[in-house]
Amino acid sequence: MKNFEFHNTRSMVVERGGAAKLHERVAAMGCRSALIVTDAGLLATGILESTLAGFAQHGLRATVFSDVQADPPEAVIQSAVAAARACFADCVVGVGGGSSMDAAKLAALLACSDERLDEIYGVNQVKGPRLPLILVPTTAGTGSEVTPISIVTTGVGEKKGVVSPVLLPDVALLDAELTLGLPSHITAATGIDAMVHAVEAFTSKRLKNPISDCLAREALRLLSGSIYRACAEGSDLAARENMLIGACLAGMAFANAPVAAVHALAYPIGARFHVPHGLSNALVLAPVMRFNLHDAASSYAELASIVVPGVMGDDQQKALALAHYLGRLSGDLGLPTRLRDVGISASDIPALAEDAMKQTRLLVNNPREVTLNDAAAIYEEAL
Repeated sequence: MKNFEFHNTRSMVVERGGAAKLHERVAAMGCRSALIVTDAGLLATGILESTLAGFAQHGLRATVFSDVQADPPEAVIQSAVAAARACFADCVVGVGGGSSMDAAKLAALLACSDERLDEIYGVNQVKGPRLPLILVPTTAGTGSEVTPISIVTTGVGEKKGVVSPVLLPDVALLDAELTLGLPSHITAATGIDAMVHAVEAFTSKRLKNPISDCLAREALRLLSGSIYRACAEGSDLAARENMLIGACLAGMAFANAPVAAVHALAYPIGARFHVPHGLSNALVLAPVMRFNLHDAASSYAELASIVVPGVMGDDQQKALALAHYLGRLSGDLGLPTRLRDVGISASDIPALAEDAMKQTRLLVNNPREVTLNDAAAIYEEAL
C-alpha cells in the first residue's frame, strides 16, 4: 500500500431539526456575529426563519448574504467577502447547495487573510487563516460540507478550483428536514452527482486509498438504495437522510481520492450552458465509463455488485451493467438524457472539448488518459 493522507471535516453532526439550533454551535465556538451565506431562492422558501429566530433570541448577530448563484463567478465571492467584513463577522455559516457552501468557504478565508482569490487557484496555494466555518447542505449531492474544494467560474466556459485542507469546515451539520422540500428533478440530479463522486473516487488513478474506497462503497449502497424512493416520495425522511449521508460519504471519498474525467467534461457544460452541475455529470457519466472500461473494468465490476444486486458475468459484463444502470438512471428519474436535450449541438463540441482539456487537475486522476480527440468523441456519444 502506498503512503497516503486523509483529510476530513473536524466535526460532523447528523441531527433532524439541527438547523434551528445553529446559534448554539456558533456560540459554542465563541462567536457573536455570523455571516450566513445562501442563495435568494432558498431564502425565499422561509427555510432559514427558525435559524435566524434562534440567533435573534439569543443575542447573536446574523447577517444574510443571499446573492450566491449557481457556479458562482468571482464577483459573487468578492461580494460575500465584502459582506463578511462589513458586518464584522467572526464566523461564516454556509447553508444551501454546493455553490453556497463553496462561496462560504472562500468568504471565511478571504475575509480575514491578506490573500487574493486570483492567487490561490490550484492545489495547496492557501495559507490562511480563516474564520470559523459551519456548513449546512440542503441538497444531497455535492458533499461540499466535507471537501477542501471550492469551485469558481472564472470566465466563459472555464471553472477553477481552490483546493486546500484549510477550507474544510469546523462543523458539517446534516439536517435531513432541510431537504424535504426539494423537487424531484433536483433530488435526482444532485443524487446522481453524489453517485458520480463515489464512482470516480473509487476508480481514481491518483491518491486512491482504502478509506476512500470504503466510503465510496457505502455511499453507493445508500444512494442507489434510496434515490428512487426519495424522488417518488419526497416526504420520506428516512430516504432523504440516507441520501444526505450517502452524499456526505461520497464527498469524503473524493475529497481524498479526486474525481476525474466525468467532472472535467461536465464543467464546460455547466459554465457555457448553465446546466446544473449534477445534470452535467449525469449527461456524460455513461460515455466516460465506457471510455474507461479497458482500464477500470474490475473496479466498476466491484461497484456493480453493490448497485445492481445479482449482476452476473465477468468483470467486463458487470462493468457494462453498471454503466447501463447509471446511463438509464437520468431518464428513469425524469431528467434529460442527451446533450441535445439541454441545447447543445454538434457545433458546440470543439469548444467544449478544448475547455475540458484545461481541467488538468481532474484529468490526471482518470483511469485512462484523455486526449482532445477523446473528449470530443465522448461528447459526440453523449449528444
